[in-house]
Amino acid sequence: MGKSVVPSQNRMGVCEQALASWLVACLICVASGCGSDAKQAGEPETPQAGSGKPRLALVMKSLANEFFATMADGATAHQAAHADAYDLIVNGIKDERDLARQVAIVEEMVAAGVGAIVIAPADSKALVPVLRRARDAGVVVVNIDNRLDADVLAEEKIKIPFVGPDNRAGAKAVAEVLTSTLAAGDQVVILEGIRSSLNAAQRKLGFEDALMAAGVSVVDSQSAQWEMSQANTIAASMLSEHPEIKAILAANDSMALGALAAARAAGRAGDLKIVGFDNIEAIRAAITKGEVLATADQHGDQLAVYGIEAALELLANAQAEVADRETPVDLVTIDSLAAP
Repeated sequence: MGKSVVPSQNRMGVCEQALASWLVACLICVASGCGSDAKQAGEPETPQAGSGKPRLALVMKSLANEFFATMADGATAHQAAHADAYDLIVNGIKDERDLARQVAIVEEMVAAGVGAIVIAPADSKALVPVLRRARDAGVVVVNIDNRLDADVLAEEKIKIPFVGPDNRAGAKAVAEVLTSTLAAGDQVVILEGIRSSLNAAQRKLGFEDALMAAGVSVVDSQSAQWEMSQANTIAASMLSEHPEIKAILAANDSMALGALAAARAAGRAGDLKIVGFDNIEAIRAAITKGEVLATADQHGDQLAVYGIEAALELLANAQAEVADRETPVDLVTIDSLAAP
């Protein structure tokens, strides 16, 4: 065949069109991640289908929280080590209270044809209906971190296995470290998580179990929605209203950091005792410096991995039933951090 010759007066137009097409292709590639199998902050993307491997979606809460960033890292490392076994899509919402976005992500993952969803729900009740719809569509669902509400699961007539720690026991252990430094009658306050989340309720109960046994008085308890900035504001108000309090118990480490900032601003970083839950890096540093007393390590880097492994079992055997699985939660103090 002979060459196709472009008339001289049309060459520039063809070149411009080609350049424009190339630029559009580049923009699409950038927007889609060019084949990446993970996406954060609620903008999911899926690995290409057709590999023959199951595709799993990890749906978390706020990736602004170091705990969930650590969870994402652990999950992606596990997938990289088992790349021949499954593909992974990593998702997270920007705000732990953005229930609508988390619901939308579940719907998007079902539409994308994933085989399983491993979810840390932002709310123990509100996510159940969409997860029931996912199950109806044939998607395996495994619940991690924050247990779904048993009554709502019963109403929706589904069973979803929970893979996660005993939050009440972990919080009680943390609070017992605190009460060992207090006297009966001492006053403390609590910073709660989102009250519609079962793990928040369980951690508060664990704190109260230890405080009641030691005769310590809770003079105020408020939700700071898991957020550092809200915890800072609320803790500052608590310290102003109750200057006699000896300690602040925070249901996660982000709120503990907010409480620590408030204590520093009030000039009480040296004598106000603070405990948290999650074992993020900044809290470990504060424990080492003596500014935070204790936290609980629920091994965030492995928590999603436990859920993924349960999902893979269910995908391998459609008739299998995976029961709830309790995962480790360990106490972290200055002594444990100093141990070899």
